[in-house]
Amino acid sequence: MNKIQSVITGTGSYIPENIIAGKHFLEHTFFDGGVKIDKDNEEIVQKFADITEINERRYIDDHQLNHDIGTIAAQRAIEDAGIDKETLDYILFCHNFGDVKLGSNRVDMLPALAAKVKVQLGITNPDCVAFDIIFGCPGWVQGMIQADYLIKSGDAKKVLVIGAETLSRIVDHHDRDSMIFADGAGATILEAVEGEEKTGILAHKAQTHASHADMLIMGASNNPAEDNGNAYIKMKGRKLYEFAVVTVPQLVKQAIDKSGLDVKQIKMVFIHQANGKMDHAIMKRLFKLYGEDSVPEKLVPMTISWLGNSSVATVPTLIDLVLKNKVDGYQIQKGDHAVFASVGAGMHINAIVYKF
Repeated sequence: MNKIQSVITGTGSYIPENIIAGKHFLEHTFFDGGVKIDKDNEEIVQKFADITEINERRYIDDHQLNHDIGTIAAQRAIEDAGIDKETLDYILFCHNFGDVKLGSNRVDMLPALAAKVKVQLGITNPDCVAFDIIFGCPGWVQGMIQADYLIKSGDAKKVLVIGAETLSRIVDHHDRDSMIFADGAGATILEAVEGEEKTGILAHKAQTHASHADMLIMGASNNPAEDNGNAYIKMKGRKLYEFAVVTVPQLVKQAIDKSGLDVKQIKMVFIHQANGKMDHAIMKRLFKLYGEDSVPEKLVPMTISWLGNSSVATVPTLIDLVLKNKVDGYQIQKGDHAVFASVGAGMHINAIVYKF
């Protein structure tokens, strides 16, 4: 008897054209604990780049909103899959801050961004259900997990999963961590495929460590003079790093073990582009859990140096770029096994084991 598999049939992404290099932050005034940091900004920016591996990031145009860039990525995924958009059963839009207009700090989530995308795509089928998922940076991975449940239940045959964020609109410009964040969008078409051979999503695992939620929250500006009631994205970088390096490898191992594969069968790991140094440490710890002293070469494609951290968009964007041969030295072949993994506000962790 044939089994239903959840298979990626199309991908798309949108990378904003505005390149924001380190020099963009040289005129900023950074505060820590309400006190101005008494260091030269050039030193602050360089140290940040050394730690995170981020040299550039991308910001959207002034007139754009999150659902706009999500729509572009979605349209590209639909075209890549070669499907009729009216046959989509679900649209899942994964984000954290909705639409935020330039110069505002107010989030707009009504109606759901997924519904706005449905309108922009011109989909008229009322049976195409559109809703949002708020799950921190691991949102797109969780959206894929939810889409897999919908497909495996028999309720859906085609699901559009979007991950898009405009973090440039919600950062505190007096916070050094603002240099991490970026804008972008990625989208995927996940379809039901019947067959005996195991393919597509093989296994997944997710966790919520809510007792650690204070590591990534919304808070006031670091500059006391600008405490005007607005809230900005805030994180405890060092604690988050330590948390991720310990917990993410353990969860990824659980997902791989659940799939029945050996870690040596994993051809590529598409991990959330949060911090280059952290991602390398996570991979090293993962292979240590399997008794391996080294991480294979060309296992982890990275875009963080030129795209920064676009939250839910990093993993789907990375997958799209690799599949379209836009990341030097990284190619996926049919039959290759991969892992999609992320960590972020919640604190949520998740991973998917996938066969192309």
